[in-house]
Amino acid sequence: QVQLRESGGGSVQAGGSLRLSCVASGYTYSPYFMGWFRQAPGKAREGVAGIYRGGVMIYYGDSIKGRFTISRDNAKNTLYLQMNSLKPEDTAMYYCAADLRALADGAPECNYWGQGTQVTVSS
Repeated sequence: QVQLRESGGGSVQAGGSLRLSCVASGYTYSPYFMGWFRQAPGKAREGVAGIYRGGVMIYYGDSIKGRFTISRDNAKNTLYLQMNSLKPEDTAMYYCAADLRALADGAPECNYWGQGTQVTVSS
């Protein structure tokens, strides 16, 4: 059974940092894609950042560029999101998601999701 478990969220003041972790289990080959998404109250879920099987990283939107860094530790089956210079508008539930298809191309289709970890940034 595939499981994605996020941790590392919390409450910080603007300008602070957090590192989110997502430990993945229950599969035997490298995911085609793993990424971070977020959903703020009253807003649609949006992509934050992701990593493809070959190591290509993608960041969604200009608001997080230069502040957020995605990385992974394949040995630990763990995905990370380092978030620096946090802003109140970064407040959201952050989710880890994975596309585990063995053969895939193009846009990811994330059909495995974690429960989320809350990030709250106060001004």
